[in-house]
Amino acid sequence: MQEEKNKGNKAGRKGMYRDWISPEGLIKIEGWARDGLSNKQIAQNIGIREGTIYEWINNYPEFSEALKKGKEVIDREVENALLKRALGYQAEETKTYVKDDGNGKKNKHVEKVQKHLAGDVTAMIFWLKNRKPEEWRDRKETELSGYVDNNINAIKGLTTEELKELAKRDTTE
Repeated sequence: MQEEKNKGNKAGRKGMYRDWISPEGLIKIEGWARDGLSNKQIAQNIGIREGTIYEWINNYPEFSEALKKGKEVIDREVENALLKRALGYQAEETKTYVKDDGNGKKNKHVEKVQKHLAGDVTAMIFWLKNRKPEEWRDRKETELSGYVDNNINAIKGLTTEELKELAKRDTTE
């Protein structure tokens, strides 16, 4: 009897909102959302009813944000990064080097340089295959219509000898 009571407390404890609005809990929530789990599945992982998850979304902004970020924002961030990589972009590069001033003294110099990174062909292909599959997929499907005459009826009534003679004639012509 005591074990059953403890099990109930443990299950109740597992679903306590305080555990799930902690930084560690929010990371798990965001990860599950990013993995594509539904709110119902996330509720099951937490150990709460599905309705409770909606209460938490309404009552705890950090919980709601973790779900949103996992489900929406990360997809957009990846899309934007893929597009940026496909098109190419300008990036600032910092170079640090030591320069001798001629008097034996070495000075550290930091130089910032704008660098153009060319578009990535693989990212371009991936983008186009997914955004315009009819034009960019690897395999094109061709549909043929019409009638193919294989002349099977012309040889249907021939004997074996006649067929052999016909075959011999075809190879010599």
